[in-house]
Amino acid sequence: MMQSLSEMVRYGFFRRALLAILLIAPLLGALGCLVLETRMTFFSDAVGHAGLAGIALGALLGMQDPHLALVGFSVLLAFAVTGSRRRAGLSFDAAIGIFQSTAVALGVVLLSRHGGFSRFSRFLVGDLLSIVDAELVRLGILALLFLPVWALLFNRMLLSSLGEALSRSRGHSPWRIQLGLAVLVAVVVAVSLQWVGVLVIQALIVLPAATARNLARSVRQWFWLSIAVGTGSGILGLFGSVLISTATGATVVLFAFLAFLGSLGVKRWRSAGP
Repeated sequence: MMQSLSEMVRYGFFRRALLAILLIAPLLGALGCLVLETRMTFFSDAVGHAGLAGIALGALLGMQDPHLALVGFSVLLAFAVTGSRRRAGLSFDAAIGIFQSTAVALGVVLLSRHGGFSRFSRFLVGDLLSIVDAELVRLGILALLFLPVWALLFNRMLLSSLGEALSRSRGHSPWRIQLGLAVLVAVVVAVSLQWVGVLVIQALIVLPAATARNLARSVRQWFWLSIAVGTGSGILGLFGSVLISTATGATVVLFAFLAFLGSLGVKRWRSAGP
């Protein structure tokens, strides 16, 4: 086994995939704390599935790399969902359901019309082992941009989750905070989609944060544990997927779920203690 692990690291594609995990997993872990706290788990899943429409539009426009269209469409979805809540008085779940189903239908229609399903199937399950240097640079830039925005939003979002009136009393606009978070989720999910996959992106956001919540005794611990769980699951899932020849994103999710089950045991043990 050790020999196999040492042999993996010698390959450039594996080293690039490992570096990608070290960039993606902390982003999704940190983002998961905000998503769980603000009950936006459904939205992160909606962005992933609605990304099909962005991919289809990119293909329709003749783009060899549809990432720009994917990110742009995801940001548009964030504006549409939050804007409809404010102007049409829709509940968050209703707004997400309406725009997600419409976007997925649009993506399916366009991809089926132009035969793009097979071409873009990697977006469904992810293909982390195919990542190249230019895409790693893209992820690095995303990480650098993510950190200050996340830091700006985190305390304000926690305050807003306690009550919009309290948030307004501190001079904050709950709608702008929600919009900022929706855009942040949309961009991170859209950029990560090709390597993580539509089918598992939500789990990689939610599971580390949910696991960390079971273990943490403070908000600070919750944040760092979420990053640690996400990163650890990512590394184990990457090695495991190469060893047994399985999809990397899905294998990472299984390790994250095992961590979640372990955290439930720890939580129950603590609650049963003296």
